Amino acid sequence: MEQEGGVLKEGFLVKRGHVVHNWKVRWFVLRQNTLLYYKLEGGRRGTSPKGRILLDGCTITCPCLEYENRPLLIKLRTRTSTDYFLEACSREERDAWAFEITGAIHAGQPGKVQQLHIMKNSFQLPSHISLHDIIDKMHDSSCGIRPSPNMEQGSTYKKTFIGSSLVDWLISSHFAASRIEAVTLASMLMEENFLQPIGNRSTEAIRSGDLAEQFVDDSTALYIFTESYKKKTNLKEEFNFSTAELSGTVIKQGYLAKQGHKRKNWKVRRFVLRSDPAFLHYYNPSKEENKPVGGFSLRGSLVSALEDNGVPTGVKGNVQGNLFKVITKDDIHYYIQASSKAERAEWIEAIKPLT
Repeated sequence: MEQEGGVLKEGFLVKRGHVVHNWKVRWFVLRQNTLLYYKLEGGRRGTSPKGRILLDGCTITCPCLEYENRPLLIKLRTRTSTDYFLEACSREERDAWAFEITGAIHAGQPGKVQQLHIMKNSFQLPSHISLHDIIDKMHDSSCGIRPSPNMEQGSTYKKTFIGSSLVDWLISSHFAASRIEAVTLASMLMEENFLQPIGNRSTEAIRSGDLAEQFVDDSTALYIFTESYKKKTNLKEEFNFSTAELSGTVIKQGYLAKQGHKRKNWKVRRFVLRSDPAFLHYYNPSKEENKPVGGFSLRGSLVSALEDNGVPTGVKGNVQGNLFKVITKDDIHYYIQASSKAERAEWIEAIKPLT
């Protein structure tokens, strides 16, 4: 839905640099024919855009699996063959951006936009598809899906892959045209005993009667090739204590700006809220490795919104509103900024029950 000023969507995305291929967080603003991006300076969006992507004649690839450690990418290729790689904080957010950008690219062609909406809600399985071909390609070392250790509820499972990653792979390998199609295809691979669910989340879904709901398109559901399952008896290794805090259920995740403790500068981090145990961790989205750069237990902590008029005590820099503060049990103060009042309210509501 179009917001005031012709803004279709806005928010943080991580962008690959053109000259040096490093990854930086930028604030993106999608308008009818342009995608603008801004630098964040001291907790405030820069006044003039750092760059603009003209959408006329652009092609979009989503999911884009060109970077193994960045599974949530969108690739835009402009009419002049310039490639832009943009990373979202979650699969839902990536797909929402891709849908809006695709709509903006085809804005002058109402038929195309209508077709997009039909595609989003339709389901049609290809008439002839060999499940053996799919499994062979999944095992291909150059373009297949690479099993790796994944964790669920305090345990690490070796040689597994994530439900949503397999769905992305099936779409990008052109075995399926939509997520619904890919989920049904993955369910068929399980039914024919090529894949096995492993861990609670994916095993519980098997009890569902509907084929389309047996495979879980989610980053918390784990799967394994059946032959690995047969070969390996010890697939599970317990966490050591230091990583046990990462074993909770993910409740919410997103990009937020955070004030540093020492230098008091503002940096955008990917925040992940977990329950059982209740922790809030934050990651540096510019870095490849998926390890938190910080985090704290929420038990006994206090969370509150800060006044939007004037700069609150403890906050440095010319910071725009939408701030909130978390005070831990050990009296450490975290100042965090959301991108809107609504987003701030959502985060506070999600954190409160876990304190």
